[in-house]
Amino acid sequence: MSQARTGAWWRQAHNDLELAELAGRNGFHAQACFFATQAAEKALKGAILELGGEPPRTHVLGQLVKLLAAEGLDVTALAPLPLPALSRMTVTSRYPLDDTPPSELFDARDSDQALTTAKAVLAWVEQLDQSPG
Repeated sequence: MSQARTGAWWRQAHNDLELAELAGRNGFHAQACFFATQAAEKALKGAILELGGEPPRTHVLGQLVKLLAAEGLDVTALAPLPLPALSRMTVTSRYPLDDTPPSELFDARDSDQALTTAKAVLAWVEQLDQSPG
């Protein structure tokens, strides 16, 4: 697998995380949630690429974690994270599901949780490069 391609996914994950933090600090909580989900997703997909796989077209973070576990990675550190909640934010933070726009559905607690979860995912992926072997 191309190191350049893997690196591009990793850099974009960090860029999305930075935008999520900026959005959250400025009260754009739906957007912070969306970009936090994107950061976590791209970090996990970059890890799949690093292992020689091709990431599926999915926003379901749990599915990506299962693929990494199938490759032999110890994913137990990710188990306590609210990945299903973060995955749900991919759509609900962007599109009105009824007559309420996402900007009125998400608050600082939501964006804080999304950011905390995304940062934990990125830290987990980052430690893979530090692991011996």
